[in-house]
Amino acid sequence: MRLLKDLFDNNRCWAKSMVQDDPAFFERLVGQQAPEFLWIGCSDSRVPANQIVGLPPGAVFVHRNIANVVRHDDRNCLAVLQYSIDVLKVKHILVVGHYRCGGVKAVLDGETSGLIGDWLRPIAEVEQRHRSVLDIHSNPDQRWDRLCELNVVEQTLSVARTAIVREAWVRGQELAVHGWIYGIHNGLLRDLDVTITGEEEVFSHTSRRVELLTQHFVAAR
Repeated sequence: MRLLKDLFDNNRCWAKSMVQDDPAFFERLVGQQAPEFLWIGCSDSRVPANQIVGLPPGAVFVHRNIANVVRHDDRNCLAVLQYSIDVLKVKHILVVGHYRCGGVKAVLDGETSGLIGDWLRPIAEVEQRHRSVLDIHSNPDQRWDRLCELNVVEQTLSVARTAIVREAWVRGQELAVHGWIYGIHNGLLRDLDVTITGEEEVFSHTSRRVELLTQHFVAAR
């Protein structure tokens, strides 16, 4: 049990199948990684980044945490951002949340004590800031999904507000920040139409994005 034999067996089967399909696969993978995408997503085990978008290992640089939160005091996240932008030269940062997120539900249910509560504080602030938008929905599941979407919008803006991203834009680096959400119930991604490609877009359209997102959500239901 300590050695988790089944997982090692699975690994050998996977490696063998990869070589059968593409004999040079691991030879290429040993070379320098050059992904175009940084995926910032939730740690939820049901949301595997590469598989969702149908890309092989080496195509997506990944950072995951509970409820896909981007905090400016999180040195881990900021280090990933800096490395992906300054060294890997990614062109797209994908902030990807998902419906029925447990971290978001904890905020709605008021179950935010201890270390988890501190981590989820930015989502609690999103919930407070957009209470009028959330109150449109009397159905608890719709309210939950709505906050999952709003969290993606706010975290996308949080990425765009980092000094690392803003400095990349100042020096003319091609970089876009996207906000997407994934449906565990159907396996489909949804673009929340909050793509940011330059610093001038961060502050000028924030309220309008939330307004449009509200319309999209109501229409989608």
